[in-house]
Amino acid sequence: MKAPKLPGGTVHKLPTDLRAALTADDRAGNLWSDFTPLARNEWICWVTSAKQDDTRKRRITVGLDKMHSGLRRPCCWPGCPHR
Repeated sequence: MKAPKLPGGTVHKLPTDLRAALTADDRAGNLWSDFTPLARNEWICWVTSAKQDDTRKRRITVGLDKMHSGLRRPCCWPGCPHR
């Protein structure tokens, strides 16, 4: 079965690992689709800016938890420098 189409951000495309996590979590996937393109961009950049694979995986897990808690953008991060 083909994964549902989830949008990326304003600058960044949605990476495969984050897409898989959002697709596996119906609630987070629905929240993601409701975020603005700029908010999605912030999440993507936060995840992809990790220098180590373990950090990136942890950011995906923590990010989904933060989304479930109602956060629409990553907390305590200066923001995407690419926009």
